[in-house]
Amino acid sequence: MTPEEISKLPYRPCVGVMLVNHDGLVFAAQRIDSDVAAWQMPQGGIDDGEDPQDAALRELEEETGVPAHMVSVAGQTEDWVPYDLPHDLVPNIWKGRFRGQQQKWFLLRFQGTDADINIETETPEFSEWRWVDTETLLGNIVPFKRDVYAKVIEAFRPLL
Repeated sequence: MTPEEISKLPYRPCVGVMLVNHDGLVFAAQRIDSDVAAWQMPQGGIDDGEDPQDAALRELEEETGVPAHMVSVAGQTEDWVPYDLPHDLVPNIWKGRFRGQQQKWFLLRFQGTDADINIETETPEFSEWRWVDTETLLGNIVPFKRDVYAKVIEAFRPLL
């Protein structure tokens, strides 16, 4: 695909979850489909007709095993936060239908224990996980998502 073709593609509607524990640390996990460091917070697409908050809670459980009753919603980004995929990835992800994602992010306070987190889900997306501070999180995110994560951290900073 040419850069011009890619620039005409829409963004995929998506949600992201910043899950924060009792110590103010953020859940981060290594993508299972990557051979290089590719840490991220839980995220995923919004189904047709699905409310973004419902999608965030669904994605959290699908990716971490944490059900909605173990979190409280502490905030959400005011605006949608878009990012573009690197051009070489566009044809290989989502069948080349999207240039990237526009995400609504939710800050969720985790009320469970580490034993309640299970990344060995029905369709695992992560190979390992850990709690990190926001600076460590930002330093370990794939470069094309770093600006998004910086915006999310800044948006939620007053609530952290």
